[in-house]
Amino acid sequence: MTLYQKLAKRLREHIQHGFYKAGDKLPSVRQLAQEHNVSISTVQEAYRQLEQDQLVEAKPKSGYFVCQPKKDNLPSTSRPPQRPLEVSQWEEVLNMLMIRGSLKGVQLQHAMPDMKAPTLKPLLKTLSDLSKQKPELGLSYADIRGAEELRSQLCRLAVASGCQLHPDDLVVTSGCQEAISVCLRAVTEPGDIIAIESPSFYGSMQAIKAANLKAMEIPTHPETGMSIEALELALDQWPIKAIFVTPTCNNPMGYTMPEERKEQLYKLAQNYDIAIIEDDIYGDISYQFPRPKTIKSFDTDGRVLLCSSFSKSIAPGIRVGWIAPGRYRDKVTHVKYVSSSMCPVFPQLAIAKFIRQGGYNKHIRQMRHNYEPQRDHLLKVIKAHFPSDTRVSFPDGSFILWVELTPKIDSMKLVERCRKEGVGFAPGPLFSATGKYRNCFRLNFSEQNTERREAAIKTLAKIIKETLAEKSLQK
Repeated sequence: MTLYQKLAKRLREHIQHGFYKAGDKLPSVRQLAQEHNVSISTVQEAYRQLEQDQLVEAKPKSGYFVCQPKKDNLPSTSRPPQRPLEVSQWEEVLNMLMIRGSLKGVQLQHAMPDMKAPTLKPLLKTLSDLSKQKPELGLSYADIRGAEELRSQLCRLAVASGCQLHPDDLVVTSGCQEAISVCLRAVTEPGDIIAIESPSFYGSMQAIKAANLKAMEIPTHPETGMSIEALELALDQWPIKAIFVTPTCNNPMGYTMPEERKEQLYKLAQNYDIAIIEDDIYGDISYQFPRPKTIKSFDTDGRVLLCSSFSKSIAPGIRVGWIAPGRYRDKVTHVKYVSSSMCPVFPQLAIAKFIRQGGYNKHIRQMRHNYEPQRDHLLKVIKAHFPSDTRVSFPDGSFILWVELTPKIDSMKLVERCRKEGVGFAPGPLFSATGKYRNCFRLNFSEQNTERREAAIKTLAKIIKETLAEKSLQK
């Protein structure tokens, strides 16, 4: 490797790991030459290479700057059916869940965070200490609302999202999936209609199905989220009982709804006097700082039921979620009781200590620092190897993105071929009540090993191109 290649590699790593952010000015040519004891021409050649990679740009008389990521070729605004429908796709979801542990290779299908981070060691130590020092705490009944120590710490975290909560305002659940299910049953009756983004997380879809509700999928933009205008038309036409949204770091599209549109959505719910169930599970791992406000932060009459958990910020196996149910607190508490009663105590106490001692904030900062360059790397690899007409989302946080291919591709068939090659992804039809988005799929980029992830994408791209070639021959 030549001197300029070594320097370019070092600068590239600094950009990918967030030492230099998008828009930051980079050191001058003369400064780098002095720092690294190389010639000016070596630095110029290193910068030229980074320009070719579209990582930096030169501005006349100003110097070199980190390029702003380009949001080109975003997925299309969705066009779901304009009527309420019963949710299907359970067999397909179950099939994907069943192969979770059996697939050998790179699993890009599940929205799982990086659970190998060293910043989790204090939490793991606390869990171990609790089981050794106070084993009796894990054997008895506890407060149905959750441990007060945890609820107090959750109120501290809520301030960052614009919410002022009291520990009595919260109900702890076994993850966000239970929180969503409890909220749906608390504000609806069987047969009611729920307005939901399209595409939407398959777990939410299946919670709607389990509650015997119908889903009214609303057109959704890949940058601004659920269409307020289309939602209002739907509210005029159908007896919608509640709105379900994931407005911050959406799953699967990754967008964050602008703050003014969150407030518009809340006011619309006020006008029609209906509830909003807000899933904020990815909010803490937004790349923005401070993190975006929730819709709940605009709530003046208690109609927003805010759901979240530590499944995406820490680990899914911890199974600690919560609800801030507003005016529906008594009903939510009752449904939670008949659903699963209390939650295990050890994880609650361990997380409360993790937050109190600053470990959670440190961990979140590290995850944001890791995930953003991993997003940029995945986007770059997809652009280099997928067909040129591929559309890809641009997540504002979290570790998942949405891919839209030509309609010639059926992701349900594609996923079977890819699994045989050791690559998994979540096919698009799982994210719709009726199996739409057959040419789409969701990918996870929490895997820190860029070589493994890049190899998986190349395998996926090869199979896509083979599939298109086969279809071309069949004509």
